[in-house]
Amino acid sequence: MRSSSERPSCARRSPGWRWPNCSPGERGVPAEQLPIAQVPAAGGRLAGADPSGWPVAPGWRPLTEPFWSEPAGMALCQRLAARLQQGAVVYPPQPLRALELTAPQAVRVVILGQDPYHGPGQAEGLAFSVPDGVRPPPSLRNLFLELGRDLGVPLPAGGSLMRWAAQGVLLLNTCLTVEEGSPAAHAGWGWEVLTDRLIAHCSGNAQATAFLLWGAHAQKKAALIDGGRHLVLQANHPSPLSARRGPLPFIGCGHFGAVNRWLQARGRPPVSW
Repeated sequence: MRSSSERPSCARRSPGWRWPNCSPGERGVPAEQLPIAQVPAAGGRLAGADPSGWPVAPGWRPLTEPFWSEPAGMALCQRLAARLQQGAVVYPPQPLRALELTAPQAVRVVILGQDPYHGPGQAEGLAFSVPDGVRPPPSLRNLFLELGRDLGVPLPAGGSLMRWAAQGVLLLNTCLTVEEGSPAAHAGWGWEVLTDRLIAHCSGNAQATAFLLWGAHAQKKAALIDGGRHLVLQANHPSPLSARRGPLPFIGCGHFGAVNRWLQARGRPPVSW
């Protein structure tokens, strides 16, 4: 990720000190190599600010690994480390979970969110998703209501959208961490530099992709997407404050069916929403 000469001097002096925050502890290793007791459970909190413990699918690494060596990535990790040291509760436990579950070559649909849920046990690193067993927040409930109205899909037993991620639906928030009880607390910290690159990378894919932009925040990212090559659908955010309001109500938008028809017209299987 970074050569030893590029790491802060404190990290070079002692291998037992982690960059970028230079706090004592074990050197970062991929989560799959940690003992089971140390791997954060879905719905838990962020345990540390070392990105080497945030696994991603190999195809994303050319985008993620250079980011941590840049000023924006280093500053982001330093701010996260400082807040954790001050006792802040930060969610989710794996900020890059969406990139771990959906490889870039598998992406066929991108759903953009803003930042993770800020309630205890809610965020699992996928936009709009909560772990099964957690009551779906209002935005997710409206998402399920529209899915039922559009395609007749019954309300699911749980709120996790991991099954979508496994089918090539990238559930990406533009800001990937948040503090408990403080929505958008980490907006502008640098996550957007990385997620803008991820969106642009998906737009540059050879395979045409459907982008679902719900709400003004997500719709600002339309400039990063080649609308001539991809399907770009826009509607209000599924929040109760806007889901039924004009000019583009989320309830009634029909995006789920539209995506499946678009995929099938290109000889590709529909998403099992």
